[in-house]
Amino acid sequence: MDQQTVLLVFVAVSAAALLIQACMLIGIFVVSKRTQAQVAEMLPEVRHVLGNAEVTLADTRKYVREIGPKVSTILDSAKVQMARIEEVVADASDRAKVQMDRAELVLDDAMDKAQDTVALLHRGILAPVREVSGVLAGLRAALGYLSRAKRPSVDHVTADEEMFI
Repeated sequence: MDQQTVLLVFVAVSAAALLIQACMLIGIFVVSKRTQAQVAEMLPEVRHVLGNAEVTLADTRKYVREIGPKVSTILDSAKVQMARIEEVVADASDRAKVQMDRAELVLDDAMDKAQDTVALLHRGILAPVREVSGVLAGLRAALGYLSRAKRPSVDHVTADEEMFI
């Protein structure tokens, strides 16, 4: 192949490439015009939605500005109340502990007094009653012995001695 033919082929290929590129640019232009028309149709709606969004955002900002200090005040008040509650709970716990200690002391004192009363009752009443009962039993045995006019039998004396031993 000679040089002119090669040059002619390259020029033809370049021309075809430029022609394809021009067709593609025309296609992009057509598509962009359609898209522009669709966007133009939606633009009033988008502007309306954006306007509503701006109004809503402004209202929200206003409410947030109003709510912010109130929330801060409420939180500060809650902190103060929690501190007071902690103090009250601590105080109640301390008082309950003191009352439990006092109750324990009162109960111990009552138990000691009850034991002292039982001991006093035992020494003051039951011991003399036992002594009187023993004396009466001895008198009864003596009267029973004296009231028998006859001598005891050998079996009875043996039984009494065995019981004594």
